[in-house]
Amino acid sequence: MSICPKNKSSKGRRDKRRAQWKMTAPNLVKCSKCGELMMPHRVCKACGNYNKKEIIAQD
Repeated sequence: MSICPKNKSSKGRRDKRRAQWKMTAPNLVKCSKCGELMMPHRVCKACGNYNKKEIIAQD
């Protein structure tokens, strides 16, 4: 069982709360080996390295 609201929330109050749900641009950093932009704490898609170690062999 959940708690029932005592009064109706107006559309303005409801929409103000929902206005905070916005997308943000992804945080990108440069790869330490090739300099390509990548997401932090992930393997670089360009060279296959993570933390200066080769994880995925690239041709």
